[in-house]
Amino acid sequence: MMIEHDPDVRAVEAALFAAEHPMTVDQIRAYVGDSVDVTTALARLAEHYDGRGIELVQRGKSWHFQTAADLAYLLRREREETRKLSRAAVETLSIIAYHEPVSRAEIEAIRGVQISKGTLDVLMEAGWVRPAGRREVPGRPLIYATTPGFLTHFGLASRKDLPGIADLKAAGLLDPIDMALGDMQFDGQESDSELEIGDSND
Repeated sequence: MMIEHDPDVRAVEAALFAAEHPMTVDQIRAYVGDSVDVTTALARLAEHYDGRGIELVQRGKSWHFQTAADLAYLLRREREETRKLSRAAVETLSIIAYHEPVSRAEIEAIRGVQISKGTLDVLMEAGWVRPAGRREVPGRPLIYATTPGFLTHFGLASRKDLPGIADLKAAGLLDPIDMALGDMQFDGQESDSELEIGDSND
C-alpha cells in the first residue's frame, strides 16, 4: 500500500504536522489510537520524506517535521545575529549535557567554582536546560538536564552523538587547561569552548 493511501501513516503524519512541539510515540498514539502501529508509521514517514524539503527527524525520544538542514537559509528573512555564551555558561551546559541529571552542587564540584543562578537562567531561557526533578538526598536539591531543544539546536539525534574529548582535541576546541580538566573529570568527554546562541529576528 502506498504511503498516501495508508490511513495509519496518514493519521500519524497529520498528528505530527499539527503539533506545536515534538511528540513521543506515546503522545502520538494518544491522538491516533492504540490500534495504529506508530513506530512502523514513523519509519515509513521518515523514509518517505528523506531528501525532501521537509524531513521527519527524531530528537531524543521525540519526533517532528523540520525544514531540511541544507535549505534552512531560504527561510531566514534577516541575517542571524549570534551572541556568545559566557565561559561559565558553556562549562555549565557541557557538564549538564555529559553528566545529566546533575544538581547545582554537583556542577560546582566538577567546575571547582560556584555558579550564579543567572548562569542556569540563561541556559533555561535559551531552551537548552530544564529542571528534571529533585535528588532524593537530604535537602532534595533540584537536578538539571538538557532538553529536546538542545538536541535540535546542535543537530544531535541523542546525547550519544556528543563529541568525545578526542574529537574536540582534533578540532582544536580545547586549550591546555580544558584538556587537563577533561582528563580529570570528564571520563573521556569534554565541552565546547565556543558555543553560540542564534537569535533570529524573524
